[in-house]
Amino acid sequence: MFDSLSFKLQNVFSKLKGRGKLGEKDVEEAMREVRLALLEADVNYKVVKDFVAKVKERSVGKEVLESLTPAQQVIKIVNEELTNLMGSTQSRLILSPQPPSILMMVGLQGSGKTTTTAKLARYLKKEGRKPFLVAADIYRPAAIHQLELLGGELQVPVFKMEHKSPSLIAEKGIEEAISTGCDAVIIDTAGRLHIDEEMMNEVGEIKKKVKPHQILLVVDAMTGQDAVNVAVAFEEKIGIDGIILTKLDGDARGGAALSIKSVTGKPIKFVSMGEKIDNLEVFHPDRMSSRILGMGDVLSLIEKAEKEMDLKKAQAMETKLKTQEFTLEDFLDQMQEIKKLGPINQIISMLPGVPGMGKIKDFNLDEKALGRIQAIIQSMTKEERRNPAIVNGNRRQRIAKGSGVTVHEVNQLLKQFEQTKKLLKQFGSSGFRGKMGKKMFPFFG
Repeated sequence: MFDSLSFKLQNVFSKLKGRGKLGEKDVEEAMREVRLALLEADVNYKVVKDFVAKVKERSVGKEVLESLTPAQQVIKIVNEELTNLMGSTQSRLILSPQPPSILMMVGLQGSGKTTTTAKLARYLKKEGRKPFLVAADIYRPAAIHQLELLGGELQVPVFKMEHKSPSLIAEKGIEEAISTGCDAVIIDTAGRLHIDEEMMNEVGEIKKKVKPHQILLVVDAMTGQDAVNVAVAFEEKIGIDGIILTKLDGDARGGAALSIKSVTGKPIKFVSMGEKIDNLEVFHPDRMSSRILGMGDVLSLIEKAEKEMDLKKAQAMETKLKTQEFTLEDFLDQMQEIKKLGPINQIISMLPGVPGMGKIKDFNLDEKALGRIQAIIQSMTKEERRNPAIVNGNRRQRIAKGSGVTVHEVNQLLKQFEQTKKLLKQFGSSGFRGKMGKKMFPFFG
């Protein structure tokens, strides 16, 4: 979502670095470009105006312009102000010390509210809680059925009642959660295609009846400033405690993420980066700012790796890499491990600039791609897997025929394998190791 903005901001800073010493005029010119980039990213006009003013005021100080690295100082200031714009620090989910904690999900239809309700249940379950879902959206066709299916997938109970008011369903659902020993109740309320009085009254009635500890607004990041307007309306009508931004993996311009905290005063607590049930991340303003400025987000990547990847496999792979025994079979195993972290382009966006990364940005690692890789590798002999250099034209034709792919796809895989090996060497020699290497892939050791 932030690719375009990130590219433009990095261009601005490249120009600054190229000038060495900076003057006030240089900063003003850079700030004009930053302002334009933010407006084109659909960031709220007033937010942009205040942001640029703060950055400019701090950047034209004597200690910045007369420092040995003034461009770096300006980038540091932009990074800090972007972080402040999105909330400064992580805003944690506030749960009741006396269970059950009651969380109420609100938002418009199409924002992904029901799916996000289930994602939040998964998150809480991973944190050691016993979540309980309440299906209080009695209007949207299949909403209750959808929540039941997701609850079944997560092995989380779902409460429903037919022909009852949403406030009564919520009240009875909490009673059921208490009786079954669950300590976190998540209520999925009804949305509309647009804000109307009836919906707000209904949500207000539920709030009055169950007194939730947190009201979380789910908004679609793809809708830009409309998402901000929705957040303002919900805050004014019923009051919200935090925001969950969905579809942050989309190709919209990202203005909602950068505007919503400043306009509403309410923090972004989570972001959803995909459709899968595990695609929900705690929102860290500082890490998001680093991503936007091309500095990577290594901490989030380490956390994902610690949760999803097999440490024993990683250690065994590290040994193979050190002894130059990394084969195509190992390559397949490693692709399957990496896939647990999500789409490869998202992984790369979390890394700071590393030589060779551009070559694999378009390397798609979905289920079909993995299936083709597996078929190609399994159509090779043991010797070919151990030593791909012997795979000549005739062998490539045989492998393509055996795996049901084209010779071009076989060539592509062999090329990707070689690129990966080179990339590992670059990681090993670039100093990109330490905590990252120990916690994540053996690639970085």
